[in-house]
Amino acid sequence: MAPQTSPGPARGQARYIRDQMPAGGLFAGQEWRISPVPFQLEPVLVEQLERLGRVLLQFNRAVNLLYRLSVAGKQPAWVAGWLDQGKPAELIELQRSPAFKNDLPRVIRPDLLLTESGIAITELDSVPGGIGLTAWLNQTYSRVPDHISRITHHAPQTTDNVSSSQPPHVIGGAEGMLRGFAGIFGDAPAAHVIVSEESSTYRPEMEWLCDALGSSRFKVQSSKFTKFATGDAVYRFFELFDLANVENAQLAFTMAKEKKIHVTPPPKTFLEEKMLFALLWNRNLRGFWRQELGERFIETLLQCVPYTWIVDPTPLPPHAAIPELDLTDWHQLKSLSHRERALILKVSGFSDKAWGARGVYLGSDLSVAEWSEAVDLALQCFARSPFVLQRYHKPRTVDASWHDFARDELLPMKGRVRLCPYYFVHGEADEARAQLGGVLATICPADKKIIHGMKDAILAPACL
Repeated sequence: MAPQTSPGPARGQARYIRDQMPAGGLFAGQEWRISPVPFQLEPVLVEQLERLGRVLLQFNRAVNLLYRLSVAGKQPAWVAGWLDQGKPAELIELQRSPAFKNDLPRVIRPDLLLTESGIAITELDSVPGGIGLTAWLNQTYSRVPDHISRITHHAPQTTDNVSSSQPPHVIGGAEGMLRGFAGIFGDAPAAHVIVSEESSTYRPEMEWLCDALGSSRFKVQSSKFTKFATGDAVYRFFELFDLANVENAQLAFTMAKEKKIHVTPPPKTFLEEKMLFALLWNRNLRGFWRQELGERFIETLLQCVPYTWIVDPTPLPPHAAIPELDLTDWHQLKSLSHRERALILKVSGFSDKAWGARGVYLGSDLSVAEWSEAVDLALQCFARSPFVLQRYHKPRTVDASWHDFARDELLPMKGRVRLCPYYFVHGEADEARAQLGGVLATICPADKKIIHGMKDAILAPACL
């Protein structure tokens, strides 16, 4: 059922939100549909999201240890072999440096789909966009003028919630994203946010974020900036596959190795691979995961993470089969029926196709010929850029609404939702804790199979 809303308050609230948009925008050349209200989550889901940060931080710790033990010969060599596949030797050497031994990403952002059976964690991003956008959304929706009524998405409105003059309680509050981001740099006197040309779409949101922190301590810098001072911090807002185009990357990493500055996320390609979820599901590693995650954490992840495989074309013995699929050769994927192709093929990482819904193929949405072509591509790319295969968990439909400013009208929309909670890691070593700063909801029209920030999607903060 679509929410019953009053067009007057909705119009005023949507206009207020639009009018707060920074002059330089937040995403270069991008726009989205504005909802007059945040996206509402049930309390039990909010509690689950608040607990999830601790689980994901421990997962990153375990992955970091697994890689190091694999390199040292104390865990299977194929783990590091898979994770290093297609990476240049100098980058492998860099990520194995003792200087970065225990360094982990300070921002953790999973992609969660809301399904009929709960949440599905499809990816884990260590260099996420949307930090500044979510900070702006949280701040803006929290500061809606008192005279504008609050409206919520999920249920018919009652007299009580239409007449409320209190702004919605967005998750993380108005300043949670700002405090979270500022806190990842500890007491560093200066924090330089290095934005590459590849990531330039996100430069406006990071500029807004640094300005909103109200201090000369935070600055967005180009890839040509070199005036790093001892004690400074650097936020790496560029992918490691793009190093050749980031002029100051080597200087920053060299100074970080010498402990003169601190760089986050660290230059570790294995922490940016989608194949980590395939390793989680690999039964050969189940003992390791139980030891490092504990029974409760591993069960939490296995309940939420869709079954994932690494598409490795190495021939299997005649008596062997790929688990769960009962296939003896990856080429047999091509012959699956339409119903059996509820599967996603996507580039694992270290590729310009590995972000922004590029390099993603949904089997049930493709013809037999298109799916066969995608399977062939995945097999051909293994040596330089491996693919993973993941079960597709279809997002459930929700009722939403957005304001069409051209028609000056509030329009209902059936949609499907991706939630992106942002966790900021504060503290060092065993004292480090992941704090939830905010949750970005991306609501795409219900006919879209793959959810991402398209122009006909609603972007809104999530609220309790």
